[in-house]
Amino acid sequence: MKKLLILLCLVVAGSSFAQIKMQGVVKDSIGAPLELANIIAINEDTKALESFATTNEQGKYVLSLGKNGKYKIQVSYIGLKTKEEIITTQEVDINKDFTLLPDNSLDAVELTYDMPVTIKGDTLIYNADSFKNGSERKLEDVLEKLPGVEINADGKIEVEGKEVSKLMVNGKDFFDGDTKLATKNIPSNAVDKIQVLRNYAEVGQLSGVQNNQDNVAINIKLKEGKENFWFGDVTVGGGVAPSPNDELYLAQPKLFYYSPKYSINLIGDFNNIGEVALTNRDIRNFGGGFRLPSNNSGTSINLGDNGLSGLTNISNAQEVITKLGATNFSYSPNKALDLSGFIIYKSSRLNTREESFVDYIEIADDPSTPEDESLGLPPDEATAQTGKEATNQFLAKLSASYKPNVNNQLNYDVLARISDDEEKQNLFSSVVGNTDQLNKAKPFSINQNINYYYTLNENNIFAFEAQHLIKDEDPFYNAQLVNDPTNNNDPDPSNRDAFDNTAAGLGLDQDQFGYNLNQERRVKSNQLDAKLDYYNILNTKSNINLTLGTILSRQDFNSNIFQFLDDGSTVNPTPTGQDDNGNDFVNVNDTQYNFSDVYLGVHYRLKTGKFTFTPGFSLHAYGNKNTQFGETYEDNFFRILPDFETRIQFKKSESLTLRYNMRNSFTDVTNLAQGLVLNDYNSIQYGNPELQNALSHNVNLSYFSFNLFNYTNVFAFVNYSKNIDQIRTLTDFDNVIRTSTYFNSNFADESLSASGRVQRTFGKLRASLRGNFNYSKSNQFVQGSRTLNESYTHGFTPELRTNFREAPNVSLKYGYTVRNNDQGTNTTKFVTNTPSIEFDAYIWDSVTFLTDFSYTEQDSNGQIDTFRTWNASLRYRKDRDAKWEYSLRASNLLNIDSNINNGAGAISVYSSETFVQPRFVTFRLTYSL
Repeated sequence: MKKLLILLCLVVAGSSFAQIKMQGVVKDSIGAPLELANIIAINEDTKALESFATTNEQGKYVLSLGKNGKYKIQVSYIGLKTKEEIITTQEVDINKDFTLLPDNSLDAVELTYDMPVTIKGDTLIYNADSFKNGSERKLEDVLEKLPGVEINADGKIEVEGKEVSKLMVNGKDFFDGDTKLATKNIPSNAVDKIQVLRNYAEVGQLSGVQNNQDNVAINIKLKEGKENFWFGDVTVGGGVAPSPNDELYLAQPKLFYYSPKYSINLIGDFNNIGEVALTNRDIRNFGGGFRLPSNNSGTSINLGDNGLSGLTNISNAQEVITKLGATNFSYSPNKALDLSGFIIYKSSRLNTREESFVDYIEIADDPSTPEDESLGLPPDEATAQTGKEATNQFLAKLSASYKPNVNNQLNYDVLARISDDEEKQNLFSSVVGNTDQLNKAKPFSINQNINYYYTLNENNIFAFEAQHLIKDEDPFYNAQLVNDPTNNNDPDPSNRDAFDNTAAGLGLDQDQFGYNLNQERRVKSNQLDAKLDYYNILNTKSNINLTLGTILSRQDFNSNIFQFLDDGSTVNPTPTGQDDNGNDFVNVNDTQYNFSDVYLGVHYRLKTGKFTFTPGFSLHAYGNKNTQFGETYEDNFFRILPDFETRIQFKKSESLTLRYNMRNSFTDVTNLAQGLVLNDYNSIQYGNPELQNALSHNVNLSYFSFNLFNYTNVFAFVNYSKNIDQIRTLTDFDNVIRTSTYFNSNFADESLSASGRVQRTFGKLRASLRGNFNYSKSNQFVQGSRTLNESYTHGFTPELRTNFREAPNVSLKYGYTVRNNDQGTNTTKFVTNTPSIEFDAYIWDSVTFLTDFSYTEQDSNGQIDTFRTWNASLRYRKDRDAKWEYSLRASNLLNIDSNINNGAGAISVYSSETFVQPRFVTFRLTYSL
């Protein structure tokens, strides 16, 4: 496989560089070099765009042209007259300079082609047609071909290493800027320009007083003729599954309407082949554009997630049935008012199967201590589990923005979320035996946001932001475990059931033929996060920002553990034993937790030359109080949290930024509640009402560069974090049943991560190299002992991608990753190699052939596991503008039934085999509006 990739690279490289080079300098009438002048070469025989270039700061350009050809060269610059000249190439390179004269608006040369890439201020504009070859169907197919743009593993758009925070279509938010819905659904033939808005400011009034260099947005400009008309496509299809009783189906309507005053987007997706526009996790993380006002205050409080957060990824399921219905609208009744909103409904049914093995390893200061005896670790455990998941999720949002003039802007948003989730699992453990588990939850939340921005005069700006959240979560858990009531008092522990000791500790009735264990929980959260900012512009180079803010939060937590007996009756058991502080365990919780933070922030921003300095600090008055079982625990204190940012802007498209901040983190009510909580049949926790906050130091260094002259894109990040006074987990084992609690520790955890990418375009070939390194040092507390766990991960991914307009295109990628875990006397190492190839061809102006293949090899301390994925599709459309398309698609062509995943934790090494969907072949019919 590796040799094949190398051979293909050489073939592609050879075909790409079988050209000559034309270079020179573009000047104005007085001989001064022109930076960012545009040069286009058009093939006179095919009338197609052959090559393009942008001049650097010395006015130099370089074009790649074919040998023995005839080309029309157009040279343009804003404010100067475009120059046009015919060039005939032979076998040698060409040196030619151009001089542009002032534009008198007479005899202007009409540009035959738009520049593929141009820069206007902080906006990077891609002409989509310059990168298409006819095989594209959705927006993501175009974006993947743009220099500097990537679609990451989560389906989100990244530009120069930064995740795009908002996506708009013709200036209107698309589902509040969600990029994944856009990339998977917007048809590529509707896209004219892709505008990358760097240093994007949501509020124009604040653009000159805030640092927005991390904010990137994308605006999709539609082609002429797409406004005031419905466009999109409808796909239906079917196929035969490997099982004779199952038939495959899909229906995917995707319709869009845009006009100057309003827009409507409709997306539907119904199928049983695992193709989803949004996964369950995507829906759960769909924030609707909300951002906490206190995000940069230095305080973070975790309200927890008590729903079914561990839902399976679609790619790890054996069977998948999904339904999605989504609509998004925007309406502008006048220039001052904008209304928008969306409704999303997602339903999925998943069947899962997984087999795993956990090997608990020796951790001791004395290497002579026998394995599994130094900390009394549990025996190794093999498990096999099957599961069924059913989720129904609903989101609705309404937004209003009122801007009567440039000095006033009022925004209001409300987002409602409700879900109905259920997960059933049957698990067989080599230690515990057979267990049936049920998790259910019907959480809901309402999030409201109001922002008002007022510019008093050119030197004084006020901004008020407030967000209110109400969340109600009601998880229910049931576990049914085997039990033989005749062996409870057997003097030999090996003859007793593995769950007996835990059952006795929970106070269960052990005379039952099975343990039917249940817990009801209820967590209600109510939080207000608000701040008032005042910006005083001292001069054109500096301003000062004063912030007065608060976070007020209350959480109520109730839970109850009970047991169903064999006769159908219910008992509330009384647990036996005490925690490390001598408190009796209880099976119920009734906890109220109140948190408050009132803070004052001061920041000064100074621009001088290429430098921008933004030092600052915030003074916080914290109040913590939790009440449970008639006792109240309080902690009130003050803290100063400094932060600092320095940015060096070498030029418009090259910068280096250094940031530092100190952060104070607070936990949620479930970690404070003293009563027992059942996370799983083998995982029990109880909280600590005296938990303190966790403090961390964070440093970030980032570099970005995008060179239009040679189309080189570079970004690099280095992050360092040191957590002190960390909230830690103390874990004890009884057999394979672990019980965890929390405490504060002064032992520091540290992490260092670095990542970067270099990308450059050579004619029709784009090459990139991505690398990463991660190091973490964490303190683990198991069975009353502290162990130090160090983890190292490094890897690199080179990639070559062609971008021919007429010839087939290929993408070659090779991933290499090494993970090391060092737990004192034990070291584990995992090496993963992942070569892959993607191929697409558009032939006869009607047939598109796409295929992708990846091969994963994982070496786990000498044990080799492999996994292969091969997909392909064949599409026929009479011509580019035809309404009907017929396609045949196949996934998992090799019919691989499972994949292997290996890893290591603080005290164990594990491997798991996850069973996936079989080979699917479907026929599809698509109609384009």
